[in-house]
Amino acid sequence: MLSGSPARPIPTSEVLAQSLLSTPQRKVRRRSEKITCFRVQDGAVIPRDDAIAAEVPVALVYNGVPHVVMMATPSDLADFALGFSLTEGILADAEGLLDLEVEEGETGIRVSMTITPERIAGLKERRRNMVGRTGCGLCGVDDLTQVARPLPRVGKGVKVAVGAIHQALDSLPAWQPTNKETGALHAAAWVTSMGEIAFVREDVGRHNALDKLVGAMERGRINPEAGFAVITSRCSFEMVQKAATFRIPILVAISAPTTMALRIAEQAGITLVALARSDGITVYANPGRIRELAEPRF
Repeated sequence: MLSGSPARPIPTSEVLAQSLLSTPQRKVRRRSEKITCFRVQDGAVIPRDDAIAAEVPVALVYNGVPHVVMMATPSDLADFALGFSLTEGILADAEGLLDLEVEEGETGIRVSMTITPERIAGLKERRRNMVGRTGCGLCGVDDLTQVARPLPRVGKGVKVAVGAIHQALDSLPAWQPTNKETGALHAAAWVTSMGEIAFVREDVGRHNALDKLVGAMERGRINPEAGFAVITSRCSFEMVQKAATFRIPILVAISAPTTMALRIAEQAGITLVALARSDGITVYANPGRIRELAEPRF
């Protein structure tokens, strides 16, 4: 069941609030920090306090084995860990996650997960091929043939009117409090077929924001075929791959797609909408779920 009012963002996960622990010397990290800076404009020097987005190392650990360190916004980390595990194919569903603990240290945040024996065995096999990862790298990939992993075909989904997409785009800024404060965060939103926003997650990383959204949807038992996702970034192939893995049939991006993103969307059956702005949208793949294109007039 969808929870929360569409009038404002959903509060931070209760799971995260209970599990984020501070060290005796430090407070739990915030999403942003205030610093004093100097604005030089029209020959004048103006000191002011600005909010700067927090970006911290987050280590994801499975059954005591470190897997990856991601730079992320320190919020909704329980959602992030679950969503990453799902979109990277480490878990098939939340049932495979037995326990999760978030701990803050001096140099970063550690998210320790316990997963089922079957899933940890698959992860260990995958780690034999892992040579490293950067913020936009490929996790566990050391050969070109492994880049485009096999993906499921998404389900039928729903038909969505262009007006519903515009409604979501118009509403989205009100759901991005940290981006409004700092101007530095991406967002991923889950939207009903009528254009009402149900969930939004923010992060300095576009992949992270989508992973956080997927984690929130999985914990909330949201059917991915019941609506569509909106991302405030460019539509790279990883974003489409993550959407396909979680079986999201419609992905809407504010910026443009890449060629590989388009190919993956076509293969997985995803309706890919990009360059979604107030004056129009562009549908790049599988247009049949867009109500106005369901019966082409050309």
